[in-house]
Amino acid sequence: MTEAPIPVVFIHGLWLAASSWNPWLELFAARGFDPVAPTWPGEPESVDAAREDSQSGAGHGIDDVTTHYAEIIGDLGQSPIIIGHSFGGMITEKLLGQNLGRAGVAIDAAQIKGVLPLPLSSLRSTLPVFKDFANEKRSVSLTAEQFRYSFGNELTEEESDTLWAEWNIPSPGKPLFEAASANFSRHSPAAVETGNDERGPLLLIAGGKDHTVPTAITKSTLKQYRHSTAVTELVEFPDRGHSLTIDHGWREVAESILSWIDARVVNVSR
Repeated sequence: MTEAPIPVVFIHGLWLAASSWNPWLELFAARGFDPVAPTWPGEPESVDAAREDSQSGAGHGIDDVTTHYAEIIGDLGQSPIIIGHSFGGMITEKLLGQNLGRAGVAIDAAQIKGVLPLPLSSLRSTLPVFKDFANEKRSVSLTAEQFRYSFGNELTEEESDTLWAEWNIPSPGKPLFEAASANFSRHSPAAVETGNDERGPLLLIAGGKDHTVPTAITKSTLKQYRHSTAVTELVEFPDRGHSLTIDHGWREVAESILSWIDARVVNVSR
């Protein structure tokens, strides 16, 4: 009997639609996996619908998103590989820490509880949300100019604007407020089970020119795992920004992850 292909769950972050993973889905399916990229809770399936119903995902926080994906994983029939970008990377870490995946890849992951204060570029990237405390209960979008700073700073203006037009959607402000206050909250939803020795291997990926999640955040995240004997590794793409999963160089990142899966994930049969 042929074994069922291993599922791969892709989790997007703020301001990108789930469909931004479509090229990754095609690549991973071609390599013998069974990939899915579900939307966040309340998020419409299409980019146009998400823009038209701009507050559909408003008010959903980190725990809501984690529970949403945990339920999806529970219906898969076998433990998946989880791959997330930005806040999706944080959710990946949380799910892996709960032993809900056989392996995880966190790409430019948002800061978890314990990570030191944010660099100035990260604060500027999130200013569209933090400029109004009422945004904790709202969804917020980015202008093309804001997107260029936060995502497309290493791209041409033309490519950045094209990606913004294709994939940008409004996203809830609540996760950002929760992450910002994590180190002052005893039971923060941004906390991750970093000391879990039994979890699957974790790969952290950093974009060296990322304004939203600078390398310093990812390196600080790696230190949070120092008390765990489980595999935790970091790969840096020195000249890449926060757009590294959707821009012209996405394939390089994806192939690096596939190579890591081949090397680190047990019983991958394709």
